[in-house]
Amino acid sequence: MALSAADLPALYTLLVNSMSQDESVRKPAEAALSQSENRPGFCSCLMEVITAKDLVSQVDIRLMASVYFKNSINRYWRKRRDSSGISSEEKQHLKQKLLSHLREENNQIAQMLAVLISKIARFDYPREWPELFSFLAQQLQSADVLTSHRLFMILFRTLKELSTKRLTADQRTFAEISSHLFEFCWRLWQSDIQTILHGFSTISQSYGSSAVEQHHDDLYLTCERCLFCLKIICQLVISGFQSDAKCIQEIRPVKEVSPVLLNAAQSFLPYYTSFQSRHPKFWDFIKKACTKLMKVLVAIQQRHPYSFGDTCVLQPVLNFCLNKITDPEPDVLAFAQFLIKCMVMVKSVLECKEYKPSLTGRVMDENSVTLEQMKKNNSNAVAGVLTSLLPKERIVLLCNILIRSDLEEWYENSEAFHHEQDMVQWTEKLRPCAEALYIVLFENHSQLLAPIVVSILQEAMNGCPTSVTEITPGLLLKDAAYGAAAYVYYELSNYLSFKDWFDGALSLELSNDHPNMRIIHRKVALILGQWVSEEITHNDSFLMFASIQIKNDIKRPVYCALIRMLQDKDLSVRLAACRSLCLHVEDASFSEKDFSDLLPVCWVSCFNLVKEVQEFDSKVQVLNLISVLLGHVNEVIPFANNLMQFFQMVWEESSGESLLQIQLLIALRNFVVALGYQSPSCYAMLLPILQKGIDINGPDELNLLEDSMLLWEATISHAPTMVPQLLAYFPCLVEILERNFDQLQVAVDITEGYIILGGREFLSMHASSVARLLDLIVGNVNDRGLLSTLPVIDILIQCFPTEVPPLISSTLQKLVVICLCGGDDKDPSKTAVKASSAAILARIWVMNTNYLAQLTSEPSLSSLLQQTGVAIEDNILLCLVDIWLDKDCELGN
Repeated sequence: MALSAADLPALYTLLVNSMSQDESVRKPAEAALSQSENRPGFCSCLMEVITAKDLVSQVDIRLMASVYFKNSINRYWRKRRDSSGISSEEKQHLKQKLLSHLREENNQIAQMLAVLISKIARFDYPREWPELFSFLAQQLQSADVLTSHRLFMILFRTLKELSTKRLTADQRTFAEISSHLFEFCWRLWQSDIQTILHGFSTISQSYGSSAVEQHHDDLYLTCERCLFCLKIICQLVISGFQSDAKCIQEIRPVKEVSPVLLNAAQSFLPYYTSFQSRHPKFWDFIKKACTKLMKVLVAIQQRHPYSFGDTCVLQPVLNFCLNKITDPEPDVLAFAQFLIKCMVMVKSVLECKEYKPSLTGRVMDENSVTLEQMKKNNSNAVAGVLTSLLPKERIVLLCNILIRSDLEEWYENSEAFHHEQDMVQWTEKLRPCAEALYIVLFENHSQLLAPIVVSILQEAMNGCPTSVTEITPGLLLKDAAYGAAAYVYYELSNYLSFKDWFDGALSLELSNDHPNMRIIHRKVALILGQWVSEEITHNDSFLMFASIQIKNDIKRPVYCALIRMLQDKDLSVRLAACRSLCLHVEDASFSEKDFSDLLPVCWVSCFNLVKEVQEFDSKVQVLNLISVLLGHVNEVIPFANNLMQFFQMVWEESSGESLLQIQLLIALRNFVVALGYQSPSCYAMLLPILQKGIDINGPDELNLLEDSMLLWEATISHAPTMVPQLLAYFPCLVEILERNFDQLQVAVDITEGYIILGGREFLSMHASSVARLLDLIVGNVNDRGLLSTLPVIDILIQCFPTEVPPLISSTLQKLVVICLCGGDDKDPSKTAVKASSAAILARIWVMNTNYLAQLTSEPSLSSLLQQTGVAIEDNILLCLVDIWLDKDCELGN
């Protein structure tokens, strides 16, 4: 039954109740709304609630109605098998209603309305809603500031939604939209920029004037509209044109837009500092605008590298960014996010493969210009621009600037500092971004910069002896130089002897225990991890090799140094040592002989570190080291009790942290493997954890199941005998496979372990589960799955030739069908399945002849063969004998 205007009061009450804190009120309301979703008129009633003038102040109710409207669009806008969906008439009404309510004053509601329009446009544009963009463009011609702001919000959301459609026809449609909208949006954006800059100039000259402040709201709306317009322009340029790296055609808007975007950023920057305290709203806009402008330039460069590589674009943009990095004004120094975006731009250009000189020659007719030749010509032209912008002196200066960065964030939170340096996105923090750019710069100019880096390193070590305790510029330079040497170790090995460096400097640094030396200790830990072993990296069209740096004669001192830093008072140092130690243990040349007597203190240090750290990533990192140790050292049993207590503690404290629990399950698997046939000693701790991991009804089943299955398989494989608790878990395997076959191979291995280990006790307890399991698999998985499962059936019959065949008769009937089906000559996997199935049936014939004769004479088997289209005129058993003889002949040949 359709909903109408008469149902609005009831719907309003349900929406109110759905936000109640009282569960007894909220749950029935949510259920009633859910039941109404597919009723005709539901969305129309929601639209009336959203746009009702008497509900303007009740934003929460309107937002809730918007959420239900959005969900209904996703579920019912298109017709479904179980629902007729929203009628064409109601759809038309909703679209008209949405477009008639463009001047929404509440920003949250306006955003939701824009989302609603974008969701509908994804389904209906252009076939069912061809007038959408022409209508929006027409409204923009006469809109006031607020309405135009809302219109651009709608345009942005809608274009963003449409740009994600990947079909060729959809991309062609987006290109048409771009051709119609670009000029208008571009002119309006330029006009808004001039309006904003004029307004900022007036504000800065008239501080405290009430007459000027009256116009702040309109100016701020213009600022917001300008940001939306910028995002739209970005979408039109990025998604409205095929990448010029593929089509090798100049994208005209790139050359038109990019210099203007750069000028806008340059114009906004002088207001950054002056507006910070006096005009926080506009200061926030400047932050957003400047970073967004640079972000758009990076996106354009990555999408259209050749058009961006034109001298009129690349030269001013890259020159600007390089100047901001090497000689920043005070405004830019205080604006870290903008400086990061400048570094991102330079890095993007330096590592752009389209700008690399081509090493291939021409192989086509000299009179024709191939696509590859056009690319080569473009690359050579850009290479010339880059060479003029980056002479040797500027490269060396840039390298020095990137290396010599500060450490002011360390003292606030050393643990958080460690993760910011090692784990966060490099584009989020200034120092990791500088390091990322430094690495790319070094890779591009290694022969020039390697001696420079070594000279900076020597300067730093000479200017700051290992006995220093004060945080001086010399100490900070040493920290930076050590970091620079760590990140490009593969090239510096030709200029620097690691043994001499370690003996003459790095090991001595660790003898100074002053708290301020934690800065250097952390970098020493980083170096010891980076220089661990041979590295092979791909750089353009050639391979770079770095030989093993930490030779056998210094492995022991390096291990001792890392263990010492694992006990440091500073968490950042300890975590860096933890990461580097993990790299050493995983290394192919890891020396357990040199490390074995360090194991006790290593275990204790890891246990203590997990207790002290607070960050989730820290716990995962330490647990990963423990897991790696368990997988690479033999002496685990003496520490088994301590490890069990540790694992129990971590499991209890990791409730709800599935990533940490996954790492724990991996460590437990390695622990079980390391214990081998002594693994039952850990069952009191292990089995309750395993039981929770394989429970498909558990809250973290999706995250934990895969690793829990691997732990289960390891537990069965290394168990000397079957214990009652393990025996009781087998039905869980059937429940897991009833959901899907994602874990089929591991499930088969587990089943095989139960058969061999559990023997007759297992079969007597779980006969029905075994039958269900095999019947579930055979006939429902592909040939690869069958080939992994059939050996288990064979083992079962070998172990229990009398009991098992009657138990799995349904599965055996399917195997008979597989054997008697033709068409296996051209498919090796089907041939293998047929041969394996025939071998199993032959084994039954030898070991339980009467049963096979009975099986092949059952009416249900004849019926199954008919259903699958297999015509059998002779006795089924005789047909099987023919197949066995054929297979024997094939094997004989």
